[in-house]
Amino acid sequence: MNENELKNLWKSANAKITESLVLNRQHIEEITKIKAQSLISSIKPIKVFTILVGITWVISLGGYLANLWINQYTTTNKFFLFAATAQVFLTALTIGFYVYQLILLNNIDFSNTVVEIQEKIIALKTSTIHVARLCFLQLPLWTIFYWNDTMFKPEYWAWWLLQGIFTIGFTVLSIWLFFNLKYENRKAKWFLWLFCGKEWQPLVQAMEMLENINEFTKE
Repeated sequence: MNENELKNLWKSANAKITESLVLNRQHIEEITKIKAQSLISSIKPIKVFTILVGITWVISLGGYLANLWINQYTTTNKFFLFAATAQVFLTALTIGFYVYQLILLNNIDFSNTVVEIQEKIIALKTSTIHVARLCFLQLPLWTIFYWNDTMFKPEYWAWWLLQGIFTIGFTVLSIWLFFNLKYENRKAKWFLWLFCGKEWQPLVQAMEMLENINEFTKE
């Protein structure tokens, strides 16, 4: 076998190896995308259920509150009225974010590039954090809706001391969470403890899989 034949044989073998590597990478990418798609799809039922429950809650309680505002404002407990109205408003905003997330989930095309899929997942993560912030912002409202005028009497000072600590504590906690719940803190222990459910973990796992594809293709 002469030198030219050896060179041609080497080029042919090298081309086959390169082709094999490309095919392997394509197969790995396709399999990973399928796994990521399965993880992302597992979130949809939770979103749909939450939207349905949330809409039912907002319509039923919102209708009841509307009647109080229009027909019984003067005789209605103002603490309940204002706290419940604020809660319904925040819940309605939360439902809006859930609808947006469901649209994002349905618009993720796993035949697109890894980068394009990652952008959609990042948007889902950001929206999920916004929802959590709105939910925690409601905490103080649940500590004041049952207040009434008779509770302000001097003989109830011990109750007010306990209630004040309770309400102030929840207010401080909700404000702190509202400003500190952000993607930059995702590795903090308290963040991981809060975001350990089925709406967050599939996003993290899918993102890690897609990042592994990027690392593999760079090698």
